Amino acid sequence: MKIKRFAILLTMMTAITTAIAFAPVANACTGITLHAKDGSIVRGRTGEFGTPLNIRLIVIPKGIAMDGGAINGAKPKSWTTKYSMVGVNAHGKSAALDGLNDAGLSVAAFYFPDYAEYPEVSAADDGNVVSPLYFVNYLLTHCATVDEVRKAAGHIKVAGAKLKDWGGIVPPFHWIATDSSGGSIVIEPVGGKLVIHENPLGVITNSPTFDWHMTNLRNFIYLNPLNVPPVKLDKIEFKQLGQGTGLGGMPGDFTPPSRFVRAAVFSQSLFPVATATEAMLQAFHILNQFDIPQGASVGMVDDKREADITQATVVADLKNLKYYVTNYYSRRIKMVDLNRLAPHGDKIIQIDLPRKETIDDLTPTK
Repeated sequence: MKIKRFAILLTMMTAITTAIAFAPVANACTGITLHAKDGSIVRGRTGEFGTPLNIRLIVIPKGIAMDGGAINGAKPKSWTTKYSMVGVNAHGKSAALDGLNDAGLSVAAFYFPDYAEYPEVSAADDGNVVSPLYFVNYLLTHCATVDEVRKAAGHIKVAGAKLKDWGGIVPPFHWIATDSSGGSIVIEPVGGKLVIHENPLGVITNSPTFDWHMTNLRNFIYLNPLNVPPVKLDKIEFKQLGQGTGLGGMPGDFTPPSRFVRAAVFSQSLFPVATATEAMLQAFHILNQFDIPQGASVGMVDDKREADITQATVVADLKNLKYYVTNYYSRRIKMVDLNRLAPHGDKIIQIDLPRKETIDDLTPTK
């Protein structure tokens, strides 16, 4: 009997290992939005990827010329930046994947594999196309509110060229836009068109589509941060063994549907906070719950095991125009204040993030 059980266990372990080995890399980004009593809106997100992105802070000033990036079949849109912005980029590019502008608008790209469908474009679309990689730049340097984002998205096409830095594909993104009034939308390229969803919870993850995630939340309406009461069976009373029984059954894996549920629960159950600074700190605490240890989410890329890790976590204070970031190598919070930016003319600034953790030694030696 013991041999039979061991054989079954070995078979199960082999199946699990095989599933892990051939699973796609998760690209498991998670976004939340918090509201403070003083009217502040704080939006935060994690940024996960299996291959190193060499994430930097990027500052783009107002009044400079930009374009929509590499496009197949058409010339990209060109514009002059109306607002300055700060964000994070990848691979040293001038394209932000997440950011905040000096009007209090925040926009972020999230991976959207298997569902992103961009239109075919031609010379007839010259000057009216922005690549997925530069869509955050376009919105943040062009718009001040979610309403303006909605209008801008309706007057352009998002399509692009395959990029070597992204594995020879057109990056499959969808986007969240949030302004200082608390308005929030999700923009998704589906069927060759940009579909816009209202986002009342301010939560986003990855595939499938946003409306699917919102419907899926109905499967978890039993979740409650309050502990369940004791139960009597016959004459015996059974009490909970510890805190957290109200969230029993909440999905805990790193898949997008599970993270969406957890992000909604954690952000909506947060005790009210008074200020933007408190909300910012709470956002980092919540997003810590989505931090992926190296080796916990693994896929195969070119016959090599590749692990998703949380390469950066950012929080944007849309009222006070402050942008905060931690990265894989340092959990210490870094910040850029858009109110105090020195003018840089036509210069885009890139700022390296720490590559080593700073540890405070508090050992009493006297």
